[in-house]
Amino acid sequence: MIVRNRVFLSSLVVLALSSPAWAQENPAAKSLNRDNPRHKQFLTIVAKGEADVIFIGDSITQGWEGAGKKAWADNFEKLKAVNLGISGDQTGHVIWRITEGKELDPIKPKAAVIMIGTNNTGGHSAEQIAGGIKAIIAELHKQKPGLKILLLGVFPRAGGIKKEETVAPADKLNPKIKAINDIISKFDDGKLVFYKDIGAKFLNAEGGLEKKVMPDLLHLSSAGYEIWAAAIKEDLAKLLK
Repeated sequence: MIVRNRVFLSSLVVLALSSPAWAQENPAAKSLNRDNPRHKQFLTIVAKGEADVIFIGDSITQGWEGAGKKAWADNFEKLKAVNLGISGDQTGHVIWRITEGKELDPIKPKAAVIMIGTNNTGGHSAEQIAGGIKAIIAELHKQKPGLKILLLGVFPRAGGIKKEETVAPADKLNPKIKAINDIISKFDDGKLVFYKDIGAKFLNAEGGLEKKVMPDLLHLSSAGYEIWAAAIKEDLAKLLK
């Protein structure tokens, strides 16, 4: 009996050590309070109950209200889409907003577009960030069974070039983004979660990132939002059928 118990315990240890980051203690999946003015604004918006599509993300998603305003009006307003992007958000902030923050309580969206994780890259591993994204998906489906999710690969970003330079070459792109996307691409189940990586559409023929698309090599220009809208509008239409 003692031998059997030892074997069982040893098996548990091996399983724990071999489990992915999101199955263990994961800082990127911990709820982070986001009770700020924009969150409060969201509560007022969703209280109306009109949200067939929700866009969940950080400042890049929030930017649909700035540089992306025209692209949003042309493509997503007619879908009763609601922008739930907050600048600076990490995965943990989104988790708080959709749990304790109750941003989803009054609405019954048919589809969600998720693009989150870039703000985690400074402090979390690719595995942890992917785990945070997986936690968001799980919570969405817990609250809204049947919700269809268009999960976007984290957009490319770059750094390390001079201010006067207009293009970041391919070797200046943040490699952690690809590592995140390699993991989250496997979350696509072909039923409720549909993964799509549109990052290449923001790059030039040499694989570099141009400031005309991302002026600070992170946030999109109006041209960048046009690219984003064109890349997903048909996918979103299919999810809403």
